[in-house]
Amino acid sequence: MKKIYIPLIVLIGMGFTATAQKKSSKEKRGDKYAFSYTFDKAIDSYNKAKSLTTEGQRHLAESYSNMNQNVESEAAYAILVTKPEGVLPEDYYNYAMILKTNSKYDEANKWMDKFNEVKPSDLRAKDYVANKGQISKISTDDGKYKIVHLDFNTDAEDFGTCYYKNKIVFSSSGANPKSNAKKYNWNGKPFLNMYVSEVENGQLKTAEIFDKTLDGKMHDGPASFSNDGTFMAFTQNNYELKRKERIVRVQICFSNFKDDKWSEPEFFALNSKEYSVGHPSLTSNGNTMYFTSDMPGGFGGADIYKIAKDDKGVWGKAENLGDKINTEGDELFPFYEEKNGVLFFSSNGRFGLGGLDIFICATNGSKLGTVRNAGAPLNTQFDDFSAISNDQLSTGYFSSNRTGGSGDDDIYSVDYLKLDIGKKIEGLAKEKNESPISNTFVTLLDDKGNVIDTLTTKADGAYSFLADTDKNFKLTGNKENFEEGTTTANTFAKEFIVKADVILLKKEEVIAKKIEEKIQVGADLGKILALNSIYFDLDKYDLRPDAVVELDKIVKIMNEYPDMIVELGSHTDCRATKEYNQILSDKRAKVPAWYVKKRINNPERIHGKGYGEEKLTSGCACEGEVVSTCSEEQFQSDRRTEFIIIRKTISLDAPLSVD
Repeated sequence: MKKIYIPLIVLIGMGFTATAQKKSSKEKRGDKYAFSYTFDKAIDSYNKAKSLTTEGQRHLAESYSNMNQNVESEAAYAILVTKPEGVLPEDYYNYAMILKTNSKYDEANKWMDKFNEVKPSDLRAKDYVANKGQISKISTDDGKYKIVHLDFNTDAEDFGTCYYKNKIVFSSSGANPKSNAKKYNWNGKPFLNMYVSEVENGQLKTAEIFDKTLDGKMHDGPASFSNDGTFMAFTQNNYELKRKERIVRVQICFSNFKDDKWSEPEFFALNSKEYSVGHPSLTSNGNTMYFTSDMPGGFGGADIYKIAKDDKGVWGKAENLGDKINTEGDELFPFYEEKNGVLFFSSNGRFGLGGLDIFICATNGSKLGTVRNAGAPLNTQFDDFSAISNDQLSTGYFSSNRTGGSGDDDIYSVDYLKLDIGKKIEGLAKEKNESPISNTFVTLLDDKGNVIDTLTTKADGAYSFLADTDKNFKLTGNKENFEEGTTTANTFAKEFIVKADVILLKKEEVIAKKIEEKIQVGADLGKILALNSIYFDLDKYDLRPDAVVELDKIVKIMNEYPDMIVELGSHTDCRATKEYNQILSDKRAKVPAWYVKKRINNPERIHGKGYGEEKLTSGCACEGEVVSTCSEEQFQSDRRTEFIIIRKTISLDAPLSVD
């Protein structure tokens, strides 16, 4: 049951076709068989008719396709598309798809060109035009996957795997022990049931019925489970439909595991006799579900939707994933790998190798990345579908009816060696103390400075971006009262998720840092601004012209930062007595302090202090009978006044400048 619904086959009865060509009795009989999905008998009846209407020829081609008789289907379509009247654009498309299944890609492109000519607005046509040059790339096996056919497969349908605790649950029509089990008209095989299997050395062991109480009268499965294995969703035939309603619909049912048993199935609120819903994929907690439906309002065929429960456990409104995923064809078998945010799905509407192809798309919240055809050998010209992955994106399973299997849909294991889905760059906007910063505007740029994406962080400061593989990137973070933070990242490594945090400094921290860079630390002097000290002549305390230049600099700084408090520490050389030098240094401190006070706001923020000859920088001591041999230049270095920061609470309104 690769499709969740079967297209309606309309019976014309005894009427006439659009070409006024009357249907023969054999064609009408073929229509009746096709209506009941007995396609082998329909084919026989159509072929016995001397001629077929355009509609009958279409039904013959479709019947061959439904029986996987693709060579015969191609021949029937070749006749159909040359009919003088009644040919539909969809006939060109379906013919192209059969040609792909038969590996006739050049011929398929001719009919896709015709389809694009008559229906250029169709999403399938647009996707074809955008990707038709990729056929060589996606058909080449470049070592991305290691695929193993599983030994337990039967000659019937085995497909639709899902994880259940440490086991695998799947659907099969081949393991029913009842020889008289009711069979499906379409393929003459038993209806699908859900089975469970242990995993051993990469192989699935002999399967057992998952739960007999959940077996319905017709198809059951595929399924999906919450991580704890207590909640499940599964596909089932809609039993409310009557035979005369001419179409098979499927629905989603839920069951809970409680008191060591699965509960009676509960029906999904969106189930309907008017359309199908199926192929559920639950997130780990079971509160969000991806599924497929051909409900009204989609793009045509079956589309993939997403739905979530509210706080009361009630399913909300279904969200169509849009035209980045869906087409007028069928998008089926969604599987959402939650840890990495990667969506797997199958489609016969997007550009591929033939039949259903597997596609992969990285997601980032509600954003969807580039949809990529998984390529060979995961995809072939046959139906390849129902791919799943572990949370390391390293191994998984998928289903296919490719040649070399056991006879129908089979289950394969796959190692994802080089999964091409792009990368995800994740990180935090944070302070240097690791505290996250909310409401930070984070920008992702490429190595040329072009903006790729932006977002504003929430309370946790987290951000995440989708990015291409094998490239360099830059991230910036901006927030009021913070200096812009920057970091770099690249996507050359194997890992899907790349970590890169942006650290932002508060502006006062930036200013302090800049001040620190311009500060030198003395032995016992505290923090000294890296301005030139001012110097005095021997036994003098008046300001020299070179001292005034430096004092004007400190005036500028203190006016820019009105909370800065500065001490002017003044010194003498060793000559004269300690008492005299203390008095002289006091004067050398007061005079420049007086100069600055006259020129700044809040003049009490600066004061002078004399240190006498206590802190000599030259090492030229001359106390008592000691006679110094130092030069005048060495003595000059001691006759100085330095600018010492006492407090550094600084205004945020202006950039630091001490030049």
